[in-house]
Amino acid sequence: MPNRLAGETSPYLLQHADNPVDWFPWSEQALTLARESGKPILLSIGYSACHWCHVMAHESFEDPAVAAVMNELFISIKVDREERPDLDQIYQSAHQMLTGRPGGWPLTMFLAADGTPFFGGTYFPNVSRHGLPAFPDLCRNVADIHRQRPDDIAEQNRSLREMLAGTLPQSAPKVSLDRLDDRPIRAGRDFLLRNYDSRFGGFGGAPKFPHASDLAFLLRQARAGDGRAREAALTTLTRMAEGGIYDQLGGGFCRYSVDERWEIPHFEKMLYDNGQLLGLYAEAWEFNPDPLFARVVAETAAWAMREMQLPDGAFASSLDADSEGEEGRYYVWDREAILALVSADEWRVARDHWGLDGPPNFERTDWHLRVAAPVAQTDALLLANLRAKLLAQRETRVRPDRDDKVLTAWNALMIEGLARAGRIFARPDWLAAARRALDFLQSTLWQRGRLLATARHGRAHLAGYLDDYAFLLLAVQELMSADSRPGDLTFATELADVLLDRYEDKTNGGFHFTADDHETLIHRPKPGHDNSMPGGNAVAALALLRLGRRQGDVRYVEAAERTLRLFLPQLARSGGGTATLLMALEEATARDDAPVNAPGCSDVTCPVPGGVLHAS
Repeated sequence: MPNRLAGETSPYLLQHADNPVDWFPWSEQALTLARESGKPILLSIGYSACHWCHVMAHESFEDPAVAAVMNELFISIKVDREERPDLDQIYQSAHQMLTGRPGGWPLTMFLAADGTPFFGGTYFPNVSRHGLPAFPDLCRNVADIHRQRPDDIAEQNRSLREMLAGTLPQSAPKVSLDRLDDRPIRAGRDFLLRNYDSRFGGFGGAPKFPHASDLAFLLRQARAGDGRAREAALTTLTRMAEGGIYDQLGGGFCRYSVDERWEIPHFEKMLYDNGQLLGLYAEAWEFNPDPLFARVVAETAAWAMREMQLPDGAFASSLDADSEGEEGRYYVWDREAILALVSADEWRVARDHWGLDGPPNFERTDWHLRVAAPVAQTDALLLANLRAKLLAQRETRVRPDRDDKVLTAWNALMIEGLARAGRIFARPDWLAAARRALDFLQSTLWQRGRLLATARHGRAHLAGYLDDYAFLLLAVQELMSADSRPGDLTFATELADVLLDRYEDKTNGGFHFTADDHETLIHRPKPGHDNSMPGGNAVAALALLRLGRRQGDVRYVEAAERTLRLFLPQLARSGGGTATLLMALEEATARDDAPVNAPGCSDVTCPVPGGVLHAS
């Protein structure tokens, strides 16, 4: 019998609708039942394209014996982190506070009935291995702790709530932005360059993420004549485009590379990454017209329109990492299969260009394509034919699942990327694709003067978040710059007004992630730093600043400046994740003709679990 997830819109939740676990979606019904039953809550957060989410589901949630333990001891709640980023932000932060390590997905948190977590981790195996406890044993231990140590849990919960409250930026310093020097900009630039990998590009070691916002910031510095920033930005973009993180046959980028060389990716493809990288590579080509950058833009735009754009014009959320139960199976190659498809001359090009004469680079059995050597100009046509042959054969394989829900914020990032690329490359088809997606958002997800966060198969729901408004406001203005239509400016103004009316902290400045009429949760974040997507406050400041100057409306400019002042102390610490804030600050203090860049993303990884109350 299907459980309570059967009526949800999220493909991720629907993947668990036939589990023997008595899952609830996040709802007042589940929270009330936890309070009335005295059982703790087992909260599991993931997303449909997540490989380790699938692993834990197959090992534990589909096992009747494990499900029986969960059903006996907990009220179990399953959450799609893409539909409920408000919950994901809160419980990822709580996980880091409880364990001292960043979180990831699947996120496994154990909550008191009021929603406060007292123990957490990420992936747990069904049997003890690699130093991790067996999940059913962990469940029993956590339930025992909940029953035997209520006072300890209550005290820890009070401390955790105080720590969460302490993450909010305090009141803005009383300083004029006009009087700021360029120290925050230089500090942010120096921080990135200290962490820059001059051999392979990117920042730090494995695993390695695109960090599009950091690259956009460095590209801005390069335009101002900074040679080191130029080298870091362009080298990284080149190495990524040549690596396996980029789909050498079908276009589009995977979420991250498991190695420092960009060679073997985690194979899921996310809309938010590709929207940001599409616009970034277009800007990089405009600055430095490398044919490689032009090819990446064209192929990524084609991939988005071919594989991600739905019949109604909106874009789907992601492609899975797995197919036929194996990660990467759709993308990797057996060398003999390639030999059977190509001519002798084509094999020579494939062998040299992709390094197929070396040992297999994926799981010691297969090859994942990446550029090992440039192709000679005389072989360019052979390479094009070769790629077409391999792509056609690959498309006969069992495809990875597509998460076809529409997310407002992620669509906004793709609209912005297509609009910027369409303007730079004079491609009306890309602009038309962006316009179709915007039309869908306006007709389906803009209801009674408010945005909704998600839609699928005709059902739109969930109140919009800060990212939905801020990202879409920026995207509409980018599309206006390339292809302005009557009504665009009115819509942008309406979005901005809701931001000011419902999300802004009128006392301290900045914007809450949720509206003032959102359900009450244990914390109300005010995010400014870039993570997997740019920080909502940073994008809001950038978008409002541009709109205010376009409109001559001081309300928007002042709201942007209040936001930047609020985050100035964090910028002064010159840590990571501030690139979009720095770009907004640079625009706020620059001449009217200063160059404009787009925000981007960074990401997190999935470490081992732990907690303050050691349940294993």
